[in-house]
Amino acid sequence: MSIGLLVMLLAGWLLWMIPFIRLKRNRQKPARLDRRARWGIVLEAVAYWLLWISVLWRQPPALWRIAPAAVFFGLGAWLSWAAVGTLGKQWRIDAGLNADHELVRTGPYRLVRHPIYASMLCTLLGTGTLLTPLPILAISLVLFLVGTEIRVRVEDGLLESRFGDEFRSYRATVSAYVPFVR
Repeated sequence: MSIGLLVMLLAGWLLWMIPFIRLKRNRQKPARLDRRARWGIVLEAVAYWLLWISVLWRQPPALWRIAPAAVFFGLGAWLSWAAVGTLGKQWRIDAGLNADHELVRTGPYRLVRHPIYASMLCTLLGTGTLLTPLPILAISLVLFLVGTEIRVRVEDGLLESRFGDEFRSYRATVSAYVPFVR
């Protein structure tokens, strides 16, 4: 892999991760927590692992892959920064609701209900576009989507239990993590 592609890959990941590192997390115990979403995290992690393990048998990427990878990394970084900035202390790894949890519908949450998952999808696609043979990228994408669907359904259930009709209305008008896909 050339130095330029390595820099692009590392920059894409670093720009995506910075908002999570900088975030001052709410250390309070959540009022409600659903650990079933952890199964989704496991599947998402396996999906990312498949992208990286394929480097062992990979040739340098074709030139056509560089531009889409850059777009995915840029979009993923933007979504990550915007979502974390908008969500603030409500963000957590586990699916949970704080005692003072609010239903956020501003910023990137106007486009998708789960922009952090959208940012993760973009980062997966950027990485896979640069590193991974297309059949393995397809398998990775399926695993990622299954894991993300588990997480979305658990989180949506928590939000619906807390916000009721307000959340149902939001869910009916805003896609989960890919705009315009219901």
